Amino acid sequence: MAIPPSPISFFPVEQTSSSDYMDTADSVRSRTFTSTNPARRRTTSNGTPAKTSPSLFRSQSFSREIGHAASETYLITRLAFTLLRYLGVGRRWISRLLALGLYAMFLMPGFLQVLHQYFFSSRIRRSIVYGDQPRNRLDLYLPKNIDSPKPVIVFVTGGAWIIGYKGWGSLLGFQLAERDIIVTCIDYRNFPQGTIGDMVEDVSQGISYVCNNIARFGGDPNRIYLMGQSAGAHISSCALLKQAIKESKGESICWSASQINAYFGLSGGYNLTNLVDHFDRRGLYRSIFLSIMEGDESLQQFSPEILIEDPSARNAVPLLPHIVLFHGTQDFSIPPDSSITFVDTLKKVGAQAELILYHGKTHTDLFIQDALRGGKEELFDYIVDYLHAGDAEALANDAVAPPRKRLCPEPLLKLAGLVSPF
Repeated sequence: MAIPPSPISFFPVEQTSSSDYMDTADSVRSRTFTSTNPARRRTTSNGTPAKTSPSLFRSQSFSREIGHAASETYLITRLAFTLLRYLGVGRRWISRLLALGLYAMFLMPGFLQVLHQYFFSSRIRRSIVYGDQPRNRLDLYLPKNIDSPKPVIVFVTGGAWIIGYKGWGSLLGFQLAERDIIVTCIDYRNFPQGTIGDMVEDVSQGISYVCNNIARFGGDPNRIYLMGQSAGAHISSCALLKQAIKESKGESICWSASQINAYFGLSGGYNLTNLVDHFDRRGLYRSIFLSIMEGDESLQQFSPEILIEDPSARNAVPLLPHIVLFHGTQDFSIPPDSSITFVDTLKKVGAQAELILYHGKTHTDLFIQDALRGGKEELFDYIVDYLHAGDAEALANDAVAPPRKRLCPEPLLKLAGLVSPF
């Protein structure tokens, strides 16, 4: 149940219309967008197109950023107050907020570098519209060179179903893009803006957008992989399984589970009925959790481990991709048993699944601290090797690639681990 650190919780969402991206997506290397609509071009007195002043363009861009930042800050603040009315402010929540503040403070040197790159890198396309809901946006992280179709990871971030945000995946996005992998980070409605059904619907719609449009951005539509972390692992696994079930029943679909080459679940929870009491003890109180999950009667409907055991899902099993789950043995937010039992269940029904446990790793080690630490790391190397399997040129480039840059001093990483509320 990862709650991402606060320093990057106010990334502005660019309110960019889908039509703007339809006009510009054909050129993934260009940072400037030129309208093809004559009615939108400024002209001089003799009828020739007027040149846009670089300083005017920068001024307009900066003004848009300020407006987007103000809009997003207002949205998050309003939702935060609504959420506090649900949660109340007790001693347990206050102590966790204090711990979260210390955790974020220790990791600040790394977060600031990621924040700067998020706003100023030329290799990210922020807030591409994929649906008609306010949070239906995704970020696209592009490799330096798109000289051939690249493998694609569709990533769904965590956040306890409450504070998930696409910006949490920026560190993963930039690091994988350095290895010639395109990463798309999907945003989705959180509670109380939406409940679990809305979240699964949003993520499924985002996956559909990627499957049907990624080739225009330089991605290989035949090499699409789905990945989720914490609550994002739960939501994305629900979306994948429900899509496979719909497909097996011959229902109308806009993307196919068979388009996903593999699913990677990091520190996820897959049987909600077994986690209600655990979350309640950790501060995500039963009443709140059941509100998020649309009531006690819906827990099974949104538990992938239970869904896959249903005889009616038998024909969906062959449509599922290879499923790989990762979990730290010292994860106290979502116990590793959650991944262990889900893999056992998947194997029992005939799905291809495997589990990789990391001894001594916590809920955030694999996703945050280890990524900020840089260098070589097992989880990162596993994903890169998996996506580049069979591509001799990519594997050769990986062999000589420099190690990932360290973004945070080791003493601060150690201190963050000591005070972590997760």
